[in-house]
Amino acid sequence: MAGRLEGEVAIITGAARGQGEAEARLFAQEGAKVVLTDILDELGQQVAGEIGPAALFLKHDVSQEDEWKRVVETGVNTFGRVTILVNNAGIGLREDRGIEQTPLDAWHRTLAVNLTGVFLGMKYVVPAMRTAGHGSIINISSIAGMVGGGGLPAYHASKGGVRLLTKTAAVQYAEENIRVNSVHPGGVDTEILNPFGEKWKQRAVDAHPMKRIAEADEIAYGVLYLASPEASFVTGTELVIDGGFIAR
Repeated sequence: MAGRLEGEVAIITGAARGQGEAEARLFAQEGAKVVLTDILDELGQQVAGEIGPAALFLKHDVSQEDEWKRVVETGVNTFGRVTILVNNAGIGLREDRGIEQTPLDAWHRTLAVNLTGVFLGMKYVVPAMRTAGHGSIINISSIAGMVGGGGLPAYHASKGGVRLLTKTAAVQYAEENIRVNSVHPGGVDTEILNPFGEKWKQRAVDAHPMKRIAEADEIAYGVLYLASPEASFVTGTELVIDGGFIAR
């Protein structure tokens, strides 16, 4: 069914590659205009160019408040409005190992991108959605935001924060027809896994009952559902796409 997002305008962060790129391409196929943002300028420009006139790329550090103002203003000025936000940008750092081993700067950087970036995105996109009369915000969390682990304290904390920040926003804006939901992928075969090496990736595969990790498109289709009118009564929920990881 084509055209599920016809007439909508989406901002997707972290869209130069991986999961964000898959979301941007899928949204455009379904009729949306898409503002792709990322710190990876060259890759982002390439993806937007391949999508065509329905896409615009902006270099963007999600942890910077002034850059969020510029992104939302540019989206409205270019495409007339903004009705969808996918807070997809995120990082995982090798230095994020354990409570005692994680340097404070790695903690701050992880939360700045993964959690503060989500807060700022919602803060500055909501007025545009209010003007448009509706909106859908999809915050990409993780199964790491739902269960604990033996390491990655900054990553777990940031993604857990996204989960509850999403619920708070969903309640606050429900009466304004602005829906806010979170997506919780398990392992996904994207570049965010690269710093951890093949051994860690294989452990991730083995930990999933389906004995594989997801492709980026498999997450993108879940995000598409939440962005679409098909999810018009869905807000404040957690969409887990994890091959059965947390079902055990």
